[in-house]
Amino acid sequence: MSSYSELLAQKKLLDEKIANAKKAESEQALQTVRQLIQEFGFTAQQVFPWNAKAAKKKVAAKYRDPDTGATWTGRGKPPQWIAGKDREPFVIA
Repeated sequence: MSSYSELLAQKKLLDEKIANAKKAESEQALQTVRQLIQEFGFTAQQVFPWNAKAAKKKVAAKYRDPDTGATWTGRGKPPQWIAGKDREPFVIA
């Protein structure tokens, strides 16, 4: 049976081997990705699709001012028409 210090030394050696293998394989993977991007002419949007509208999801209004029709989601600072008042009468059904 191995001693604690021997096991720690083996772990250190194994951790180094893992780090070296990860670095080598990740470099190869990145090179392959770059090659495919260049070969097929992909754009950044195609490779990493990002939709600004999807990132900013609108929150449905929870409250409506019956006088003006203005709405509020209930997030952030309350507008003057509802600030300090009971919110129940303003709830959108």
